[in-house]
Amino acid sequence: MPQEWLIRLPGELLVATHIALEDRSRPKRSLHELSNLFASGTVIGSKVAGGAASVWSDNQIHHDNFGRILIHDENLRSRQVGRLVQRLLEIETYRMLAMLPLPITREIIPQLARADQRLAELIANNVEMTSIEDEQSLLDELTRLAAETERLSAQTSHRFNASRAYYDIVKLRITELREERIEGLQMLQEFMIQRLSSAMGTCELVHTKLETLSMRLGRASALLRTRVDLSMEAQIHDLLKSMDHRAHVQLRMQETVEGLSVVVLSYYLLGIVGYGLKALKAADHDINVELLTGLAIPVVVIGVFFVIRRLRHVITKLHRGK
Repeated sequence: MPQEWLIRLPGELLVATHIALEDRSRPKRSLHELSNLFASGTVIGSKVAGGAASVWSDNQIHHDNFGRILIHDENLRSRQVGRLVQRLLEIETYRMLAMLPLPITREIIPQLARADQRLAELIANNVEMTSIEDEQSLLDELTRLAAETERLSAQTSHRFNASRAYYDIVKLRITELREERIEGLQMLQEFMIQRLSSAMGTCELVHTKLETLSMRLGRASALLRTRVDLSMEAQIHDLLKSMDHRAHVQLRMQETVEGLSVVVLSYYLLGIVGYGLKALKAADHDINVELLTGLAIPVVVIGVFFVIRRLRHVITKLHRGK
């Protein structure tokens, strides 16, 4: 293909493959000839389409940044040629797409190791916490670590899911080739699955590690929140107990004040009664002011006591009604 035309293609290049189709009239190449066609010198191949063709490759990118596939037609029909070429190209394309998350996965692995170690340290510190301030500080750190883990999960989750789907397509297309072994060569299926499975295993491991770390963080945060809630409830209980004690003291003080109020009000009422009796005596009524004032003391004190008690009862009833 003209290089100028290839350069002008829009988008980012993911897969580039040269496919050569040899006519059935040409003699089959020897293994030595095949090794010279591929830069790595390692050739894999098999008979496909029920023995109607032979396919060779090395699954390497050559100096021109293209991969190479050689097909030898032995008894292919015209439509079989198109389907075979399409399947081989799809295998190459989806193989590369399935491996796209691998560089990101390798970057995430050390981050996950650090996050796992940090979580272990935070859980160990949780046992030594003695104050609610320390517990809240630890909860903040757990929350930040959980947010970072969720960011990594959101960043890679869709890539892992897509990679898994592409891997399934690769296995399906390889199955559709209907391979038969060529003596002395590794089959395409063996080569692909062997190398892809390790890459996919790494992605699955990181994906599982992310989910496990997220679950552990959730459990640790829930336990710490429970501990913080219990500490706060204990503080609230102590506060309510202190308020109850203060209310009890205030009640006793109020009862004392009410007793003093009875005395004070009785004193002033007796003074008024005394002034009234003195006025009657000044009006030429023959009364003993001191005697009548003394007799009025129990009456006034008892009357004031019951009046104050009645008022307190009414106020308490109104407060309970509200």
